[in-house]
Amino acid sequence: MKLIEKVKELVDNALSENPALFLIDLSVSKDNAVRIVIDGDNGVGIDDCITLSRSVEHNLDREEIDFSIEVTSFGATEPFHLERQYQKNIGRTVEVLKNDGKKHEALLKGIVDGNVILETETREPKPVGKGKITVKRELQIALSDIKETKVIIKF
Repeated sequence: MKLIEKVKELVDNALSENPALFLIDLSVSKDNAVRIVIDGDNGVGIDDCITLSRSVEHNLDREEIDFSIEVTSFGATEPFHLERQYQKNIGRTVEVLKNDGKKHEALLKGIVDGNVILETETREPKPVGKGKITVKRELQIALSDIKETKVIIKF
């Protein structure tokens, strides 16, 4: 069994014990450096990374193969990889880049049947009189039409 297959099996087993965590990326370099990226419905703590690292490391035989292991949490500024990440980030402001190049900055309201639901705000002229008003609109974008989505962090 290849190293990546064995590690994937060990990661899946470890994550089954904590269903709030999920795998984002798993890679093994040519020099057997294992890199595991995880995310969680309630965030990822250092203890989660340590537990997963130990679970994988203790079940691999260093006599058989020399390797290094890194377990890290998903970065706050990284683009989403899974539909589950949309669910986790409902209520946050996101930037959605569509395949056609259009960008939308909006509040993530939900995800239903493969469609991301966003709430946008625009300033538009008043129907009567001078000035502008803020108008909220709901926008649905199919996941297949999205190139990249990132959380916008505001302080």
